Amino acid sequence: MREQLEKLQRDAEEELRGALTDEAIQVIRTKYLGRKGVLTSILRGLGSVAPEERPAMGQLANQVKDALSLRIDSVLAGLAASKKDGKLLQERFDVTLPGRGGACGKLHPITLVTQEICGILASLGFSIVEGPEVELDYYNFEALNMAKDHPSRDMQATFYITENLLLRTHTSPVQVRVMEKQKPPVRVIAPGKVYRPDADISHSPMFHQIEGLYVDKRVTFGDLKGTLTFFLKHVFGDDIGVRFRPSFFPFTEPSAEVDIRCVMCSGKGCRVCGQSGWLEILGSGMVDPEVFKAVGYDSEEYTGFAFGLGVERIAMLRYGISDIRLFTENDRRFLEQF
Repeated sequence: MREQLEKLQRDAEEELRGALTDEAIQVIRTKYLGRKGVLTSILRGLGSVAPEERPAMGQLANQVKDALSLRIDSVLAGLAASKKDGKLLQERFDVTLPGRGGACGKLHPITLVTQEICGILASLGFSIVEGPEVELDYYNFEALNMAKDHPSRDMQATFYITENLLLRTHTSPVQVRVMEKQKPPVRVIAPGKVYRPDADISHSPMFHQIEGLYVDKRVTFGDLKGTLTFFLKHVFGDDIGVRFRPSFFPFTEPSAEVDIRCVMCSGKGCRVCGQSGWLEILGSGMVDPEVFKAVGYDSEEYTGFAFGLGVERIAMLRYGISDIRLFTENDRRFLEQF
């Protein structure tokens, strides 16, 4: 039996020297030390050994088993270390190469245009005010001369939450809230998000508006024209053409659409301007007396003008962007251009 145990150890060592994978080593472990392995077969013959030799043979068998187990574990550990070293060699990198800097964020084009617009109007004395995006029907419509049965409500597609609660369709409600709390003179602009269920390459269900209001004694339509002409020439350049066209808004009377000469074709006519040479840029007008009545202003003593513009529209014209959806897709290739 001694010779069998010694031969088992020699054979196992020989096979381990040729084993190159974890699987091959585990096969050797099972072959020699498993429940049906070589060592178990040898120990079955222990009964034929002389009684006085059995303890020594049993002790020798345990020594062979322990030594072979340690040897197998050592070979496995060495193989794992070798694999790790090989992987590290494959994944090594040159520490002398320059590092890759992290990408820095930039201001969104909507933010850039909003800041520019607010800066220009602030230089004319306008203060910036904000209000809730979830608005009451009263402030969004009724206080702006649009009763529940007023046909002008058809101009505003609206996201209703309840019968009297909605996502604001413009930032004019902020002007009403300011006038309720402040007596004239009032000179404010209200930038912010507004919501209408409309979506295509030039419309978005959520977009940004800036609306302005100036109320004082003896405010005239001439003041409106001067203010907006000054503003548009600062945005698009001194040589931009500006014109005012009669229009209708329920909260202003008289009302006017304001156009600029097409920035794409310089007024020659193109697809963007519908061959007209002009682009509609904002709406404006003198505040309707009914709006003053809703906030407690005396329309015999005070007059005022209001205007509203879409930030996305101005940004699209400023930067030559053809699809409004680019503003919300968060594509770094697009945003890095600003």
